[in-house]
Amino acid sequence: MTTSTFLTRALCTGTATVGLMALGAGAALAHVTVAPTNTTEGGYSQLTFSVPNESETAGTNKVEVALPAETPFTAVRVKPLEGWTAEVMRGELPEPVTAEDGVTLTEAPLSVVWTAEEGAEISQNEYQTFSISVGQLPEAGTVVNLPATQHYTDGSTRAWDEPAAEGEEEPESPAPAFTTTAAEEGSGHGAAHSAGAGGASGDDELEPAAAAEPAGSSAGSAAGWVGLGAGLLGLAAGGTALLRTRRMTEDRRTP
Repeated sequence: MTTSTFLTRALCTGTATVGLMALGAGAALAHVTVAPTNTTEGGYSQLTFSVPNESETAGTNKVEVALPAETPFTAVRVKPLEGWTAEVMRGELPEPVTAEDGVTLTEAPLSVVWTAEEGAEISQNEYQTFSISVGQLPEAGTVVNLPATQHYTDGSTRAWDEPAAEGEEEPESPAPAFTTTAAEEGSGHGAAHSAGAGGASGDDELEPAAAAEPAGSSAGSAAGWVGLGAGLLGLAAGGTALLRTRRMTEDRRTP
């Protein structure tokens, strides 16, 4: 086998490998995910859900997100989205819950439903983001699961409701989730409370936090892109080494 033939085959193999890795990253990105701007216990946060359309024949025309009932939010506000109507659904809790301020809650916001107007559906190769402002966040270390149900124009649905367990393989249909964190020492726990006084916080209080990284499928997508970058670097290094070897061989043959 000549050096040029070997190099060509190596490049083809590397390209195929990178392609497969890219497909893996794309599959991870197909999940419904949530990105909180803040995860500090007792605080308020903007939660942004990213919803991609997976169907090749239908559009997404409705999205439902279930809110936690064991650690309910006392305030939920919806960010307006052109072409979509949103409704916060309230209801009785399975069991009464005592809030941090000592008040016993028997009902709370249980879900948010977004419905598309005609022509605003999420079509093929598209995604949409939906944002809500919520508070107060439960104590540090709480995994806040937010199961989502995606409705399509052909009447089919896709549930994203499987909780992800730490250290285990990601489920096929992971629920959007994030974990609350402790307040930094000296930051003033009361500041988080006052930020949401009278309801949910405003845009000036919803600054992205470094610790607010989406859980579940977002971690898989990050790993996919890291792997893709590593594959590209490996491919470049291999091609450079092969070219160097070819030059050395040609130099030896030269009288």
